[in-house]
Amino acid sequence: MAELLRIEGLVVEREGRAILRGVDLAVAEGEIHAILGANGTGKSTLAHALMGLSGYRPARGRILFAGQDITEKSVTERARLGITLAWQQPASFEGLTVREYLEIARRGGREGPAVEECLARVGLPPRNYLGRTLNDRLSGGERKRVELAAVLAMNPRLAILDEPDSGIDVLSLDDIMEVIRGMNRRGTTVLLITHREEFARAAHRASHLCGGRILKTGDCAEVVRFYKDFCKECASLPAPELEEVGQDEGRR
Repeated sequence: MAELLRIEGLVVEREGRAILRGVDLAVAEGEIHAILGANGTGKSTLAHALMGLSGYRPARGRILFAGQDITEKSVTERARLGITLAWQQPASFEGLTVREYLEIARRGGREGPAVEECLARVGLPPRNYLGRTLNDRLSGGERKRVELAAVLAMNPRLAILDEPDSGIDVLSLDDIMEVIRGMNRRGTTVLLITHREEFARAAHRASHLCGGRILKTGDCAEVVRFYKDFCKECASLPAPELEEVGQDEGRR
């Protein structure tokens, strides 16, 4: 498969501290690629940097999308190229109905399925939700499912899903993965950012992010095993030793 996303030596600093410390990663077009890591390892920072959010501009390194350097491009420019981010904590929009929100998403992308179908896929009956406003009267789980429906409606070229099960009620892990596979079947490459081994096992390939670096990429089962063994055994090691252990394991 052709390469869609390449990250080279990405360093992102927040409040004077390096959160990402030289991330290197390649994601093939058409794959579901899981980024697996514990809380505090830089997963959300990576998602925000890829989307170009304010405050996450790389100190060093670059991001290539479909062969184009997008490191200095804005959120809007990246969205026009077909990149979207589903937030770990979705926003609410006072006064905007669910139908309006999904129609805006659909027109702003490659026009995926009808909004009714998108809602049904995430377990929300369209007749009960299309007329409701996207405000705090929807539960966090409902808003997260509406956001997933918006990604379906947008049909982006690259979807970055940050902890897609966070706060979701009703939908099981299998249900969520079926939504993700549905995106993928329609041509969306998915970067699935998660701390859950079950999600990583269901991807095509996986990478382990630890201490702001990618320590291993490859077969999902092998990466999950490395994640379980390495994190348990090496969580207390200082940063230089973490890097050395990860490089040694990656050569096995």
